[in-house]
Amino acid sequence: MIKNKFSEILGKKRMRMSEVARLTGLRNATLSAIYNNKCKQIAFETLNKICWALECNVQDIFEYEQEK
Repeated sequence: MIKNKFSEILGKKRMRMSEVARLTGLRNATLSAIYNNKCKQIAFETLNKICWALECNVQDIFEYEQEK
């Protein structure tokens, strides 16, 4: 199972999705879908832009947990 920590990292960095959208050029709807766990897939380019804006790695945003 993939755990989405996008909201956590935004909170830690005290950033809003609108600021990430401005920095990356991504649509608010795209970021909202990621934030709310509504997306089924994410393009590498999108992840690259988010990681650049948040100055983090993919592992900081998503974490793999084995299902029990």
